[in-house]
Amino acid sequence: MSNIVAIVGRPNVGKSTLFNRLTESRKAIVDEMSGVTRDRQYGKAVWNGIDFSIIDTGGYAVNSEDSFEAEIRKQVMIAIEEADVIIFVVDVENGVTDMDEEVAEVLRRSSKKVFLVVNKVDNNSRIIDSHEFYSLGLGELFCISSMTGSGTGDLLDAIVAEFPEKVEEEPEEKIPHFAIIGRPNVGKSSFINALTGEERNIVTDIAGTTRDSIHTRYNKFGHDFFLVDTAGLRKRTKVKEDVEFYSTMRSIRAIEDSDVCILMLDATRGMEAQDVSIFHLIERNKKGVVILVNKWDLVEKDNSSTITFTKAIKERIAPFVDVPIVFISALTKQRILKALETAVEVYENRTKKVKTSELNEVMLDAIEAYPPPSIKGKFVKIKYVTQLPSQTPSFAFFANLPQYVKEPYRRYLENKIREKFNFSGVPVQIFIRKK
Repeated sequence: MSNIVAIVGRPNVGKSTLFNRLTESRKAIVDEMSGVTRDRQYGKAVWNGIDFSIIDTGGYAVNSEDSFEAEIRKQVMIAIEEADVIIFVVDVENGVTDMDEEVAEVLRRSSKKVFLVVNKVDNNSRIIDSHEFYSLGLGELFCISSMTGSGTGDLLDAIVAEFPEKVEEEPEEKIPHFAIIGRPNVGKSSFINALTGEERNIVTDIAGTTRDSIHTRYNKFGHDFFLVDTAGLRKRTKVKEDVEFYSTMRSIRAIEDSDVCILMLDATRGMEAQDVSIFHLIERNKKGVVILVNKWDLVEKDNSSTITFTKAIKERIAPFVDVPIVFISALTKQRILKALETAVEVYENRTKKVKTSELNEVMLDAIEAYPPPSIKGKFVKIKYVTQLPSQTPSFAFFANLPQYVKEPYRRYLENKIREKFNFSGVPVQIFIRKK
């Protein structure tokens, strides 16, 4: 089961800066003006070998303080319901505010573990000032500076200690999970209904009809797996209801718990920025991915339509372009079985193991034909390669000077592996290790 951490707090306390620090990214926009974070931000973090998702709940630009307090209260309630751990961020410069007290009151009544994080503590005098936050009644304080990273190590130690230990699943429960992911109203529920021949999932023209992740067992034509219909992921600016945060978290959890993600696009709209964000979320989670272009029956086509559309998609998702793309219509059932067969093939690719002897025979020839470029007069020699015993395809190349193997050559090695062995739809990791 995946672990989800939600960051909550009033505007301008440093939530986005902390999010960037923990995820080692610059995804969230940081500005001194409050309410900058509008779109939902989600990312991956790893600490002590344990990975988890982080949701930055963000602040909203609104006209009145009263309406904001109502919104953030709803955010906190939903975060409490769905997240495993809550990080409540406060600002030592401003001290305890009325809004902090409101949020703390809700958090005290919850059964979830809450970490009270006092931000902007970058000197000893501010440590003394932070003691007033004990009045919120949330126990131990974690004094940090999200700008410099001070104190975040202790915070992360405490967070990962709260996660439940992973329990090995019984073999009979290891049935593949295919998650249907995409923006609202692209036809995810219609696709599952067309496959199963049942009107199990509600379908309307109104975006956001599906609120929860719905599991459907598919056991036909020699296949046996779960199809998971998720709520659509969309931008915060398009959302008017507080259920959206809940739906987003459920969709992220569905991605993390799946084996293959079927990303559906609307052929009438093409691949938009939100689709690219969802794709990269799937890629970061190391899941198999198939792209389905739905509503293909509504598009005016010529002989080069599929080629043009495919090229446009691959330009948006580069550099990971070895992804199968299937053009379908859930309404007319055009190519829906082809879509399913492709997803099954990607699942098999994700679990594929290549023999070490075969791998070395192919890759050492490729390395000899195009060796790593020399740096500072030093030559890199790669003598051995093996597939690592990981859940997703990972390969270790053993070299005398691994630090000199740069990203372009890693991509060359990955491309050669993909060229010789079929890993379509699956992210491949390349590691260079000391011989």
